[in-house]
Amino acid sequence: YYTSIPGSCNFETQDQEWTTACGLTQDTTDDFDWNISNSAVTGQTHPQTDHTPGKGQRFLYVNSSSQKEGNRARIITTKFFPPSLGVCRVRFWFWMFPSRQTGVLKIYTVEEHGMDILMWSSSRNEENKW
Repeated sequence: YYTSIPGSCNFETQDQEWTTACGLTQDTTDDFDWNISNSAVTGQTHPQTDHTPGKGQRFLYVNSSSQKEGNRARIITTKFFPPSLGVCRVRFWFWMFPSRQTGVLKIYTVEEHGMDILMWSSSRNEENKW
């Protein structure tokens, strides 16, 4: 649900209501979707809860094990954020499992004419934790 910070969400919602509650939407032009869970279906390497000790349990995940190279799962904010310099920050926690099917996690901003601008990317976690 939202906190006092615009765009902030902890995903403690019922089932698939996270899109509405968090102001996010699945990209209908991508290849597969993000899901919400409290234990992703990834065998023995998955996190049991989210990054907040004792508070939250749910997080978003993608299971890339059955995907082809180049397939994308993409979520988009449903509200535009005004442009800012040094004011707007994106903060999130992630956990990636290194495997042959693991791709790259990327964060983009979209400029006013619709061009995607890559802001951050990672192809692995340094440690097996959030």
